[in-house]
Amino acid sequence: MDSYGNPGIVGYYKTFMQALYQTLDQKYPVWAVSHAGHCVPPDCMEMMEDTDLMEIEDVFGLNGQIEHKLAFLRHHVPRHMKLVLIGHSIGCHIILEMMKRDPELQVLKSVLLFPTIERMAQSPQGKLMTPVLCRLRYATYLPVFLLSFLPESIKVSMVRMVLRGLQSLDESTLPASINLFSVDCIANAMYMGSQEMVQVLDRDNSTIKQNLDKLIFYYGANDHWCPVQYYEDIKKDFPEGNIQLCDKGIRHAFVLDAGREVASMIADWIQVDLDDS
Repeated sequence: MDSYGNPGIVGYYKTFMQALYQTLDQKYPVWAVSHAGHCVPPDCMEMMEDTDLMEIEDVFGLNGQIEHKLAFLRHHVPRHMKLVLIGHSIGCHIILEMMKRDPELQVLKSVLLFPTIERMAQSPQGKLMTPVLCRLRYATYLPVFLLSFLPESIKVSMVRMVLRGLQSLDESTLPASINLFSVDCIANAMYMGSQEMVQVLDRDNSTIKQNLDKLIFYYGANDHWCPVQYYEDIKKDFPEGNIQLCDKGIRHAFVLDAGREVASMIADWIQVDLDDS
């Protein structure tokens, strides 16, 4: 099961998920859960009230998103099924919280990619984004609302222009980016982001220590959300842990151009555990 960064739009991970499924010889199902409120539902999907979600307080906030993922497992995954949890960015914080709140989960491995699990507001990108997310986010709603009326083809062209610096852009990420022209989606993503800045402070060493043999950390060498200093700090605190620093030049937003490469790495990391299970 995958838990995402922010914005947590499942379409960004399409190539990554397909590659992971294929690399594991199509033997294991791969589930993915978008963050609540980050995607525009398809026109063909009938909207229904989810009573379980209605019971979650502040479902679009960080705590609500954690409970949202636990609710998915309760309702859709047999309790005895063994799991490999894969988190990206804030999804890594969510996975650690899931393991803490439900220690009976049958977790074989948790793979934490570019993990924003501590000091988010103090990171280089956090210092830039905290004022935007916490104080200025409402100023973005009107421009997004006006842009939402543009034809889909122009929206796609705008996304291409923003991402034109990527030499090997994954084309499947373009439809996912259209969600960012929805006021509801962008508002929910920025609201969640504002909570990340004030809530993700100290690393949860207790949960990490209790589950260290199940955890794989993968840090970026040039990641402005979790800089190399954070890698060095956790490596010092947990020298026996499987904590890796990327040497392949993969960016924090790996799904834009390196989904297949990361899927191949993860398959290598978890293959033995899957075989033994």
